[in-house]
Parts: sequence; structure tokens; C-alpha cells
Amino acid sequence: MFDKKEVADILGIALQNGGEFADVFIEHKATNSITCEENKIEDINSGIDFGAGIRVISGMTTAYAYTNDLSLGNLKQVALTVSKAVQSQKHTLQLDLRHLKPGYHLPVEMMPEQVKIREKVEQVKLANEVARAVDGRIHQVMVGFGDVVQNILIANSEGHWVEDERVRSRFTVQTIASQGNKMQTGYESYGGFMGSELFKQRSPEDIAREASRRALLMLDAKPAPVGKMMVVMDSVAGGTMVHEACGHGLEADLVQKGVSIYAGKKGQKVASSLVTVVDDGTIPQRYGSYHFDDEGIMGQKNILIRNGILEGYMYDRMTARQDNVRPTGNGRRQSFQYRPIPRMTNTSIAPGEMDPKEIVKATSKGILVKKMGGGQVNTVNGDFVFEVSEGYLIENGEITVPVRGATLTGNGPKVLQKIDMVGNDSGFFIGTCGKDGQGVPVSASQPTMRITEMLVGGTEQ
Repeated sequence: MFDKKEVADILGIALQNGGEFADVFIEHKATNSITCEENKIEDINSGIDFGAGIRVISGMTTAYAYTNDLSLGNLKQVALTVSKAVQSQKHTLQLDLRHLKPGYHLPVEMMPEQVKIREKVEQVKLANEVARAVDGRIHQVMVGFGDVVQNILIANSEGHWVEDERVRSRFTVQTIASQGNKMQTGYESYGGFMGSELFKQRSPEDIAREASRRALLMLDAKPAPVGKMMVVMDSVAGGTMVHEACGHGLEADLVQKGVSIYAGKKGQKVASSLVTVVDDGTIPQRYGSYHFDDEGIMGQKNILIRNGILEGYMYDRMTARQDNVRPTGNGRRQSFQYRPIPRMTNTSIAPGEMDPKEIVKATSKGILVKKMGGGQVNTVNGDFVFEVSEGYLIENGEITVPVRGATLTGNGPKVLQKIDMVGNDSGFFIGTCGKDGQGVPVSASQPTMRITEMLVGGTEQ
């Protein structure tokens, strides 16, 4: 696309009026999406997005501009525009850009273009048919498929040149079951840093059956009890709680703004000694993985909480400069149109040593959460409310009847302190995480674990 001398010239123009750092982010992204609703294919969209963003950092100030005109002359003009926003000591930049290579490999078995669109459409249709065939009470089915191939080039005034290719695929099924005046929703998804091998790893039929099973199960469930009780989070519930109630509060920009409950607590005990929280962008096939973040920093495994002690936060370049630490590989952006900010990748609570079955047996009365729904979190004080999409009563150490309408209310740090059993298993969920108007792909995981007390809201009658 561009040679190193041309990009070095662009960086030189960006810094000609001053500043300590400049970078160029060039992106080419090919996407496909298919949706099925009301028993028919509603949309088939394919597109290509491309553009570049240029940034200059001076002290703690950032100037940023972007364009989708990738001609060399235009990029130099954008660099000149950004340079005028910085007025400090001028200097001449001479660069010998060095190509950085990742220290690990994220394999893709089958690129998305190796499977034709019509074959992907057939998989979506099949999922719709299978979901409806499970039971006559399934009245609505929504199926979605998407894949993306993103190629990026990042170069900066430190002399780094990074090229990377990111491949992600995702398949989702949502069903609605109804009977009389009752209506329940089931949802299931699968995806990751992978291409069309997604269809081999987990079939669309399996995803569809699971979504319908969940909707039907909740349709027949009894109303959830209310009050304070033990809660066992099953590993298949994924890591919604660690992502929402803990992860966002460990992003350095929120910490530095004083809007995180974890601000000023580095080195302090913030969770049970059984809890270790990790953010790791290097895991093969996970939805939030990459070789380099959107600032050209190699992905890393960052231990945020170790045995209950807060060890660190997730940093991009700007927040790392402010705290005088190294970036952690968490600088992410939705596209070239956005500047990078600290974001999670694949966030997890590390597995423990207990057999998950023993955790249930040790619980005389409580709720087993198999699937989490939506929720709200206040990062300032850590308070949260989450819906439970699939839950069961635990009575005398046995999983008994399914319950519907349950909500979990609590405080992130306090809940982490109340974890007294951690299983040796692990499960994960995928999603698009929103922050500051940007969405990025993430995953989160957790083992089966028991929380000694949480406030459960429900519809007990």
C-alpha cells in the first residue's frame, strides 16, 4: 500500500510543529453479514471499509484526524492538519521504520472467502428451521451470521512498523417461545478469532437447538424466589460478571478519571484470595484476541488481580504515559475513525481446584446461574444489576427446578470478596463491548464459583 519512506514522511509532517509522539493507523476491513427473521432472509450485506487515522501526542494532549482518502497527498494534508493542533518545541524527524513481528500465532484454518455467501445463507436458513422445529411454542426466531477480515498497518515515530490481519466470525440465534400470556426468550451464540471453521467447531443446528431449549425451559419455569441467598455461577454462564462488574473498573482511563471503584487500590486486597483476574489478548480463537493492539503494542497476558490482591490496570499509550508505566497492549479502537482507548480483550477469572459438582453439593439452598442476560453497572461505586436468562434452584445440594425472572443485585468488589469456592472448569461468552461510543469484540470467561450471599430479585408469587 505504502512504502516505509512515504509513511515516515507522513509522520515527519505530523510532528513538524512539535509533539513527542505520532502514529498512523491504516485499515482495510471486509465484512459479511446475514440475518434471518420472520422465516426469511432479511439482509445479506457485504462491504469494504478503509481509511486512516493520524495522531499526535504532546504532553497529555492528543490531536487526531481521520480520512477515507488513502492517496499519499491527502494523508500528508491530514498529517499537516493534525500538526497545527500542536504548538511546542519543533524538531526534525528522521525515521528508519522497523518491522515488528508477533511473538505468538493465532491460526485461522479457513478464511471466510473460502466459503461462498450462498453456503453461509444455507447455514442461516438451516438454523432457523431447526430452531422452529424443536417445539410448536417457538413463535419467533432471529438468526445472525457475520465475519470480518481486518488488515491493519500501524507505524509510529518510535520507528515501529506493524502489519496484522484479524479474522473473526460469529453466529447467533435468538428465539421467543410463548404459551398463553407467557413469553420467554432464549439466546445462544458462538464465535471467535477464526474463519469458516466456525461451522465445523460448533454447528448452526446445535446453536439453534440450544436457543430454543432455553426459551422453552424458561417458559415452564417457576417464578424466582427473592431475598439474600447463595449463588453458584456455572462456568457455562461465561464471564459476564467479571467483564462488567470488575473489568471496566480496571481500565486505566476510568481509574485516572476517578470514576472507578478500584482507583488508588493497587496492592490492596480487593477480592477473595481464591480470585485471580486475567486479561489476555493472546489466546488462539478467542473473540478478543489479536497479535497487536490498535497502537502497535503486542498483545499480552496481564494479571490484574492475583490471589485477591490488585496488581495493575489495563493501559493504552496515553494512560501509560500519565502513570509512567508501559502500555499493556489494551489500546483499542472500533475503526480508523476513532482514537484508541483502554479496553478489555479476553477477561477471565482463573480456574481453581474444586470439582464443580462438589460446589453444588456443598450448597444447601441457593440459585444456580447457567446463563446471564443484560444488566447495568456503575463503575464509580461498583454497583450492578444483572438479569438471569437461565437459572435453577439448589435445594439440599441438588439442582432442582428452573426459575425465571431472576435478577442479581450487588457490588462488584464486595461480590468478589464473597467467593468462597472456585471450580476447576472454565466457560466463556463472546460479545461486542461498548464504551465511549465505540464497540470492540471481546470475550470473558470464568469457572464455576460460589458467592456466599447475593440479593436475588424475582417474581415469587
